[in-house]
Amino acid sequence: MEKNIYLVGPMGVGKSTIGRLLATELSLSFHDSDRVIEERTGADIPWIFDMEGESGFRDRETAVLIELAAGKNLVVATGGGIITRPENSGIMQSSGYVCYLTASIDQLVERTARDKKRPLLQVENPRQKIIDLLEHRHPLYSQAADFVINTDRRSPKSVAMEIASLVLSANR
Repeated sequence: MEKNIYLVGPMGVGKSTIGRLLATELSLSFHDSDRVIEERTGADIPWIFDMEGESGFRDRETAVLIELAAGKNLVVATGGGIITRPENSGIMQSSGYVCYLTASIDQLVERTARDKKRPLLQVENPRQKIIDLLEHRHPLYSQAADFVINTDRRSPKSVAMEIASLVLSANR
């Protein structure tokens, strides 16, 4: 397979967990764009947001995406906001399959409730923030996606198997 597989979707949908399983299933290399950014800067995402703002973080995110997109046979778990820059959608679409992972608001709130490493959710009402982000980002995710997969109440393994099947069928 020459194309990459990009997992997009909101925070807490399971992109990293599913991505690792998918990469193992297809014998591909796995990369988490947020982890790559942290490794390169030697700082965590909340610190980057504090020091450089969301715009500075998005610049780093695009640079890492360009680098990863130059590779082949990769599974890339992206940050939830990668889709907010139109050029990022184009980069992913031209170099691979884009899989939009979805989940209900309740599931997203439940999955992110105790995570303090998500700068955008460090607000008084994280549930409302998730709703607001999804309202803006859902059309962007949908427009970029080759596949849309719901992860609600599903095991990461079953989602990874579904994506593998879809990608292998599309790659024939």
